[in-house]
Amino acid sequence: MRNGYMLKGKLLKNGYDWWWHSFTAINEKTGEEKPFFIEYFIINPGLSHEKIIGGKKPSYAMIKAGTWGKSKCQINNFYDPKDFSADKDIMKVKIGNNYATETELKGSVSMSDEKAKKKEYMSDSGYIEWDLKAEKVLSYNVGYGASAFFRTINAFKMYWHVGGMKTLYSGKIIFNGEIYNVIPERSYGYQDKNWGEDYTNPWVWLNCNNFISVINNKKPQKTSLDIGGGKPVVFGIPLERKLLMAFYYDGELYEYNFSKFWKKSKVNFKCTEDTENIYFKIKGENKKSITEVNFKCSKSTMIFINYENPKGEKNHKRLWNGGYASGTVKFYKKYKGNRILIDELMGYMGGCEYGEY
Repeated sequence: MRNGYMLKGKLLKNGYDWWWHSFTAINEKTGEEKPFFIEYFIINPGLSHEKIIGGKKPSYAMIKAGTWGKSKCQINNFYDPKDFSADKDIMKVKIGNNYATETELKGSVSMSDEKAKKKEYMSDSGYIEWDLKAEKVLSYNVGYGASAFFRTINAFKMYWHVGGMKTLYSGKIIFNGEIYNVIPERSYGYQDKNWGEDYTNPWVWLNCNNFISVINNKKPQKTSLDIGGGKPVVFGIPLERKLLMAFYYDGELYEYNFSKFWKKSKVNFKCTEDTENIYFKIKGENKKSITEVNFKCSKSTMIFINYENPKGEKNHKRLWNGGYASGTVKFYKKYKGNRILIDELMGYMGGCEYGEY
């Protein structure tokens, strides 16, 4: 149900909800691996505006799709909220002729060079079309913080749920006339959703589903990393900077979640940048295990992803977003006061985000 539509009550006029999908596809002609993203988005659907885009209080549905690296772009197409529908119990979203369910995604975005020059579209020019199937292998539930009770009282400013932490996508992408095939075992796919009244600051996200062991040179099965958060705001009160961290290793979940205090989890993190890269240095620890993450993503492959909040503010003007993050994960288990290295993994083609204002 946490993958369902969440806007009700006051969030109808001061809230957003979105479903994010990211994966790797293979150029049919060249064999190049290229990551893509697709997002189904709604903001302030309870407001009535003649104008779809902009205004002090925006009200629109949006399809956002794009890619990173060579010919990187984000393309936004806007719709009247009347062209949006979604199920409150499952992921079943429709915007115009575009739709997404737990097992299928279909749609397209296009933007002309002339329209892309207008700032209110927050968009690059280009064309992307997709027809995909999805099989969700691993998911992550952040805990009671996103439970029905805390959703009902709007306790948090921003909520997160990871319905498809590891998702196998299949199908085709057409990007500016070129065909890309999406193959399940090489898609390294991911699906999550966010909703609420505003966005976290700082904003941190890192996911990877493409690992190989440094120790035995094998690909571990059902292994996935996902990290998200920044600074939670509860009942209007900002907490200390915090991240949630989930790591599946061979199908078993190792979780570092501050809200589950009885597990004595903690996550230390440092996100930095220089002229060339964004760096993620993150350590999760609980009573039984330690997971150390050192990733980076080249700025040359990344975009500044564009969102305005329900008040019409665009506070995150440098929200770095990428699909080529790579690095290491060192995973330890604790035994009689010692930590035992279980595996060291190299990760590639990871999704990431970092911004602070």
